[in-house]
Amino acid sequence: QVQVVESGGGLVQPGGTLSLSCTASGSPFPINPMGWYRQAPGKEREFVAFATSGGTTNYADSVKGRFTISRDNNMVLLQMNSLKPEDTAVYYCNARVYSGVHTDYWGKGTLVTVSS
Repeated sequence: QVQVVESGGGLVQPGGTLSLSCTASGSPFPINPMGWYRQAPGKEREFVAFATSGGTTNYADSVKGRFTISRDNNMVLLQMNSLKPEDTAVYYCNARVYSGVHTDYWGKGTLVTVSS
């Protein structure tokens, strides 16, 4: 069974920095891509960033230039700079496994609160 475990998160002031990490384990198949989504109170879950095993990255427009995703095997880091109150959300790590079909696995989520 694939397990996805996040760490990091917490309370930070506007303009501050925070990093999240995620590790996926237990898959006999390739995991590609790995990434982050977030869900703010009262809103739907939205894409934040992903990284492929080949080094390709992609970001939501709302975080471009402020967030950086990096990947090492089945671990991803999300460095978040210049945080804004609107970045407040529960952040979920996603691992997509290809075994002939794509299956998404999710972590339990970690809360990021940006507030003074």
